[in-house]
Amino acid sequence: MKCLRYIALLMGLFITHSGMAEGNSTILPLGDSITEGGGHFVCYRQFLPSKLEAAGLHFSFVGPKQDAMSAHAGYSGKNTAYIASMIEEVYQQYPADVVLLHSGHNSFSKDKPVPGILKETDRIVRAILTRNPDAIILVAQVIVSGKLPKYAYIPELNEALAEYVRTSEYADNLVLVNQAEGFDWETDTVADKVHPNAQGAEKMADTWLRALKTLPRKEAGFFFAQ
Repeated sequence: MKCLRYIALLMGLFITHSGMAEGNSTILPLGDSITEGGGHFVCYRQFLPSKLEAAGLHFSFVGPKQDAMSAHAGYSGKNTAYIASMIEEVYQQYPADVVLLHSGHNSFSKDKPVPGILKETDRIVRAILTRNPDAIILVAQVIVSGKLPKYAYIPELNEALAEYVRTSEYADNLVLVNQAEGFDWETDTVADKVHPNAQGAEKMADTWLRALKTLPRKEAGFFFAQ
């Protein structure tokens, strides 16, 4: 039943936006600096658009910010609560078919932040799906970090995110994406032990791509699973 509803949702996605090719599906990258990118590290958006194109997936990236890689909604230095406070305004303007949500950094382990991050993640999900009940949200288990003890909570957070996606009332619209699996902060981040280097960013892009490729085929769109 869930699978049938999931396919039905995606078959109904025909959202277009000014300046985008008609019929293309839309992607909103949403998160913090790991989504926005920065001068001292590499962002997965450097690789993902070309990987999607090479896979024959038709898409338009959307968002309030634009750089040489793509449009996006990345907010450097901001936590999940901030993103939740922005999402209604952002998604009203950019009601994407698919949201790539990678958020969970910029909190402190000493504050025991996991329950709060989950609450704000749910707030993001509800805001998106209230405006567009057909949206699909790819919820990332976030990349691990060697910046300790600040980010010692991330393994706990990732377990909690998996449980949230599994049990959410919106589970039919959510896809769990394990960005932590196979990501090694010792080899995949820059000197700050948080942000991806080129190898780490490409790993993230490949992980997003694998998840996107599992979405059922949508006529005139990029979902193409057989």
